[in-house]
Amino acid sequence: MGHDIKDPKLAKHGRLRIEWAKQSMPVLNRIKERFTKEKPLKGIRIGACLHVTTETAALMETLKAGGARVSLCASNPLSTQDDVAASLVKHDKVPVFAIKGEDNKVYYDHINAVLDLKPMFTMDDGADLVSILHSERSELLSLVKGGTEETTTGIIRLRSMAAAGVLKYPIIAVNDANTKHLFDNRYGTGQSTIDGIIRATNRLLAGSRFVVCGYGWCGRGVAMRARGMGANVIVTEVDPLKALEAVMDGFSVMPIKEAARIGDIFCTLTGNVNVIGKAHFRVMKDGAIVCNSGHFNVELDLPGLQSMTKSKRQIRPFTMEYVLKNGKRINVLGDGRLINLAAAEGHPSSVMDMSFANQVLSIEYMVKRKKTLPVEVYPVPAVIDEMIAKDKLATMNISIDILTREQKKYLASWEMGT
Repeated sequence: MGHDIKDPKLAKHGRLRIEWAKQSMPVLNRIKERFTKEKPLKGIRIGACLHVTTETAALMETLKAGGARVSLCASNPLSTQDDVAASLVKHDKVPVFAIKGEDNKVYYDHINAVLDLKPMFTMDDGADLVSILHSERSELLSLVKGGTEETTTGIIRLRSMAAAGVLKYPIIAVNDANTKHLFDNRYGTGQSTIDGIIRATNRLLAGSRFVVCGYGWCGRGVAMRARGMGANVIVTEVDPLKALEAVMDGFSVMPIKEAARIGDIFCTLTGNVNVIGKAHFRVMKDGAIVCNSGHFNVELDLPGLQSMTKSKRQIRPFTMEYVLKNGKRINVLGDGRLINLAAAEGHPSSVMDMSFANQVLSIEYMVKRKKTLPVEVYPVPAVIDEMIAKDKLATMNISIDILTREQKKYLASWEMGT
């Protein structure tokens, strides 16, 4: 079994952390029990490009329990937990190609290593695997029957591919599931991003001006949690509806060029390029802290920042201090990569429980229908979304009401009024 990890000796520690995570993933555990009996993925090869975390390990175990042969690489150079990678190789016999801090060449070598194993289904987080498969490894496309995508960023890329007519196999947009983005993106990103910022800086958020760039579900979560820590939150947006919602939610809203002058801490969560650029760095306060919690580090114009810099040093782990030619200091966290995974441990396992349940059940759905799905980007079937919500409530010992026959009839009729 091929693999490329940092240190096999880390496997024992990784195993303990995986065990801890699985205690908060009851929905995925239920699916694993069923998969162990039914083997719905028997003979299926799955190539996954995901953040290599304890929760991802639980996902890999579930897929294997269903009979699949899985291989895994990292979806971000700084998001791998090396002890988890070691545990997956040693204890679960999963080919893992991921090392925290790998450079771009190694990152893409690892993606190609997964593709060398000729997956029949892909499981992506950012669409890098799919992109390489279509552009550089197109000889393998005839083997691929379907895939899933976890992120907003990846879905944007995939829908662009579909619109251009270049997407060659059907993919389910897991991020669009309500049981994914309403919880993973909002509560998971909200908590883990704040966790990463605090671990990297140990700065007090209370009383600070905290700038959130982008008010999608991830931005909402970070804004909510920063306010909960006592920060004065400023939101920047390009979408008038989201900006209006941020205002109604009680946040200050202004253009980034204005926020850049007064902010203490900046976090981008847009999925777009150069959200914070040279013009913004130039007017920031001395000592401003800048980070990104979107999927790719392109949200910060780091080459532009470098061109304005006379010196830089790593002043803390995951904190790079850039001294500008005007004498001001700008502190960039986690090389501009996902701060919640670069400096912290990513989302809590209880929200990833639902996200990865969507991944697993979407793959099962596609395996059953691999000959009947036209090539396009699909939403998660509503029946799967609802089933996961019901199962999650059940594992929390929470009951809800059920519509009576009279109520169902009322909702289905047009004759009955006041």
